[in-house]
Amino acid sequence: MLPAEREQNIISYLKKHKTATVHTLAAEFNVHDATIRRDLIKLEQYNQIRRTHGGVVLNSTDVSSELNFDDRETTNYYEKLGIGQKAAEFVNDGDTLIIDSGSTTLQFARAIVHKQNLTVITNDIHIASVLRSTNHRVIVTGGVLYHNNYVLNGFITTQTLQSFNSMKAFIATPALDAVKGMTHYSEEFIAAKRQMVEQAHEVYLLTDSTKLDKVAFYQVSPIEKIDTLITDNQHDLSAYREVCSNVVAIDPKDYE
Repeated sequence: MLPAEREQNIISYLKKHKTATVHTLAAEFNVHDATIRRDLIKLEQYNQIRRTHGGVVLNSTDVSSELNFDDRETTNYYEKLGIGQKAAEFVNDGDTLIIDSGSTTLQFARAIVHKQNLTVITNDIHIASVLRSTNHRVIVTGGVLYHNNYVLNGFITTQTLQSFNSMKAFIATPALDAVKGMTHYSEEFIAAKRQMVEQAHEVYLLTDSTKLDKVAFYQVSPIEKIDTLITDNQHDLSAYREVCSNVVAIDPKDYE
């Protein structure tokens, strides 16, 4: 199990059991106590957990953005549905797209099935399956499969992305700040996301407003590289409108 996957599983364990000791987690994931301690130090840096005298507890509910995909897909559902459908309005027939793995980008993929003759590059097997019955050309990057998230990641993924140039990239993120830009909780995922941004002529960031004003440990991209931010209207967006070329906010009530 890779460190990033184990970190996510630790969060899932704590969500279920509320608290744990280092020894309990080490036994659960069949690793040494020292390995778990390193994981917990990293997760604490991300503000995801808080270490106590007797063990470890979740720091806040904000960590839900990095739980397994099935949990995230149903969280803020109408916000993600609306963001995905709004993002589809920026796609023209015949476009070449990169679609990042994520629960919001999955809604975007569902919204573009009726477009014509797209070329789609994705690192998400769930997104690829949504598009498999369309007339789109679908290219899957390959890489290591993270079972809780349907995401393909790692050296192979990044190398494959370097082989393609796209008109537009539709990116997901667990954390966005008007000053720090796009950040992530796990270093394993940043190389692929950075490569997606670099390979695209236009970058669209799709994220619900619960991810705004959040700063995670690892830098992915400055906000200046985001051409269009698509989010919902349940947050003060004035700071983002000052630094983003285009900010589009949907009303989730329109999609209920």
